[in-house]
Amino acid sequence: MELNIQTLMMLFFILFLVLSIWKIWAFLPNEQLKDDDRTDESEAKLKKILDDVLNESSEDLSEKEILKRMKMHKEFDEKLFWRFNLNRLKHLL
Repeated sequence: MELNIQTLMMLFFILFLVLSIWKIWAFLPNEQLKDDDRTDESEAKLKKILDDVLNESSEDLSEKEILKRMKMHKEFDEKLFWRFNLNRLKHLL
């Protein structure tokens, strides 16, 4: 059986397509990461910390002061909420 150039090109195209799809699938995260702070549980924990901070203070706080107090809260986990910043606080408020 004689293979012409078009058949070889089609075979290599299919081979590299399968290889590319496998590489994309292999590098996509399949399970939840330990430091993922976008879960419902971590969101609820942040809201609870926010409620605690707002209930403890009697004066009006700016967003930066709320952020600072939330980071100093005893239940705030620096390793879990390593991406927590002012923008994320604004989404919570």
